[in-house]
Amino acid sequence: MNTAPPCAPQLCIEARWVIPVRPANTVLEHHTVVVGGGRILDLLPTRSARERHPGCERAVLGEHVLIPGLVNAHTHAAMSLLRGFADDLPLERWLHEHVWPAEARHVDPRFVHDGTMLAAAEMIRGGVTCFNDMYFFPAEAAAAASEAGMRACVGLIVLDFPTVWARDAEEYIDKAVRVHDACRDEALVSTAFAPHAPYTVSDAPLARIAVLAEELDVPVHIHLHETRAEVERSVAELGVRPIVRLHRLGLLSPRLNAVHLTCLDDDDIRLLAEHGAHALHCPESNLKLASGLCPVQRLRTAGVNLAIGTDSAASNNDLDMIGEMRTAALLAKGVSGDAAALPAADALEAATLGGARALGLEHEFGSIEAGKSADLCALDLRAPDMQPIYHPLAQVVYSATRRHVSHVWVAGRALLAGGELLSIDEGAVLARTREWGARIGTAGGA
Repeated sequence: MNTAPPCAPQLCIEARWVIPVRPANTVLEHHTVVVGGGRILDLLPTRSARERHPGCERAVLGEHVLIPGLVNAHTHAAMSLLRGFADDLPLERWLHEHVWPAEARHVDPRFVHDGTMLAAAEMIRGGVTCFNDMYFFPAEAAAAASEAGMRACVGLIVLDFPTVWARDAEEYIDKAVRVHDACRDEALVSTAFAPHAPYTVSDAPLARIAVLAEELDVPVHIHLHETRAEVERSVAELGVRPIVRLHRLGLLSPRLNAVHLTCLDDDDIRLLAEHGAHALHCPESNLKLASGLCPVQRLRTAGVNLAIGTDSAASNNDLDMIGEMRTAALLAKGVSGDAAALPAADALEAATLGGARALGLEHEFGSIEAGKSADLCALDLRAPDMQPIYHPLAQVVYSATRRHVSHVWVAGRALLAGGELLSIDEGAVLARTREWGARIGTAGGA
């Protein structure tokens, strides 16, 4: 029996509006989130909170909206050091002629640490409290996220071919298991197997990953059906579409985080829905690389959980989840021909609880509910471009930008206050970034 006393309130965050995400489409006026021990202890009217907790420290956000911290469901965070390196190219040329050669020349543990710190600074400023990453040297990404105070799911990358990280699939998987074990006791870091894509990982390692993911109870994070060419090549060479192939290998399950999903037929969508897989939608990267358009409305109608990610700053070219959320909502309407497709409340859910759900961590964060971690984001709505305010939730999705983000907390710790970064030495990060830019630029750019 647990006899520990309940945690005492340490901070009362008073906001003009609170959007808890769950219950859905709810906006609470003049409410307070009570935080203690890094967790949400209560959500109640501000007048009641002041009566119950008169001595509590208060953050008074009189014209702000408080939402759950945003979850960036797909990143290659360290690639922020390649922002603008090879623009205006299709995926195949972008990867083969520019990005992979640059990574072979420059990527090492310091590149990953410094690039992830740069990404963390950008994401915190944009209200992101958790990111789902996929890159080399995942232990360095985990260390950088921890330094920044962010929550991260670090991807344990797997490929068939040699890179700076490993020689072959066997070594990738062996290193993945070691990194997973090393991160087990990290409070803010989780792990996921991250086979790059069906066209870069063969059947045997994919089948092994399916077994290990089940044994270790971690997600599987993979680029899937990113382009029509990928699907056509799989059919020509293997006789099946990639989703069918993953199903045969045991990878279609609630653990699967399927990124992009631009080329889907009805059977693909049915398989994803039947097996509880998650759709990680990266609308701006898909648009910039001309990879295709994800059929968001069809996926949601089938019951597939939707999360939103930015992809890397090398292909987007930012890690702006507020902008990504708006693009996702607008694109869903344009693709489906339905103005009611992905309404504001659903877009915000996809950018918060949907991402947490994909990581299997919806019990921990993604909504403002008692018992969950105090991962929170406040937006200041006083600026002229936010006035007048009829529907605060719609205002967040359709009018706000990341420059309206004023405060961010992760597990109750303030990472941003009044627009000032508290957990990162931004000057030092920018100095290292300039050094990398000079080094990479001297070696030859796009």
